[in-house]
Amino acid sequence: MLSQPNLMDYQELKETISSFSSRDLEQRKNWYSPAAEAYDRARPSYPEEVINRVAAIANLSSDSKILEVGCGPGTATVGFARLGCSILSLEPNPDFYKLAKQNCQQYSNVEIKNIAFEEWAIEPDRFDAVLAASSFHWIPSDVGYPKAAKALRENGCIILLWNKELQPNYETYQRLSEVYQLHAPELDRYEDREMQESILKGLGQIAIDSGQFKNVVAGYIEPELTYTADRYLTLLNTYSPYLKLDPQTKKTLFEGLKTLIERDFDGHLELSYISAFHVAQKLDRSTF
Repeated sequence: MLSQPNLMDYQELKETISSFSSRDLEQRKNWYSPAAEAYDRARPSYPEEVINRVAAIANLSSDSKILEVGCGPGTATVGFARLGCSILSLEPNPDFYKLAKQNCQQYSNVEIKNIAFEEWAIEPDRFDAVLAASSFHWIPSDVGYPKAAKALRENGCIILLWNKELQPNYETYQRLSEVYQLHAPELDRYEDREMQESILKGLGQIAIDSGQFKNVVAGYIEPELTYTADRYLTLLNTYSPYLKLDPQTKKTLFEGLKTLIERDFDGHLELSYISAFHVAQKLDRSTF
C-alpha cells in the first residue's frame, strides 16, 4: 500500500491538478492542439517493460477489454494493442484523434472515438481495465474515478501510466539554467528524485481517496534517451508551461538553449525520465 504523502505537498499537488481539470471542457479538448505534432514526434513511448508489468498485475489477456481515456496520439495504445486486447480509446482533441487513427491503423482490435470521457455514454460493467496514460489529471476526480469504476467489471482495474518530464543530469541542468535565468526564469526548475517520487505517491493517493479503488500497486523504471538539440526543443514545446509562454520569449529562450547545447554538448543531451504506473482494483459494489 502507498503511505500517506506529506500533507502540504499532497494538497499542492491536488490544487495543481485541479487547475487543469477545472477548465472549461472545450478548452481542455483543444489545449494541446498547437503541440499535437510535436507531442507525437518528441514524447517518449511507454516502455514495453512497464506495459508488461501492468498487464500482469491487472491480469490482462488477449480476451481483455480495455477502455482508454485520453489516448493522445496513441502513445500507450499501440503497446497494449500488441497484447491482443480489445481497446476502445476515447480522445477529445481532434488533432490527437487524427494522429491516433494513423498510428493505430494496423490494429484491428483498436477503436478510437473523438469524444471526451465526460461526454461518453457510460457502458457499465463492460471493461476489464480502464487505462489512462498521462491523461487522467485532465478530468475532475469526482467525475473520472466514479465513471471509470462504473465502466469496469467486478475485479476490474484502473491503470494509470505516467511519463514524468525528461531531464538532464543536475550538472547539465545548471548550465541550461543560465539561459533560463536570462530569458524565462519562471521556467527554471528541476525536479529531483525526492520531488518526483512525492508527486507519484500523491497521484496514487488521489486514486485511493476517490473511494472507488483499492490495493494500489505502484512502480517505475528510469529509461535514458539521447535527444538532439532540435528534438529537445520540440519536446519542450509539448509541456504546458511552454504552451503558455509569450512567443518572443520562447524564441529567444530556445535560441539560447540551442546555442548552448550545440556549443557545449556537441548538439546532444543525455536525458532520463521516470516511467511510472499505478494499478488499482475496483472496490466491491457492496462497499459503494
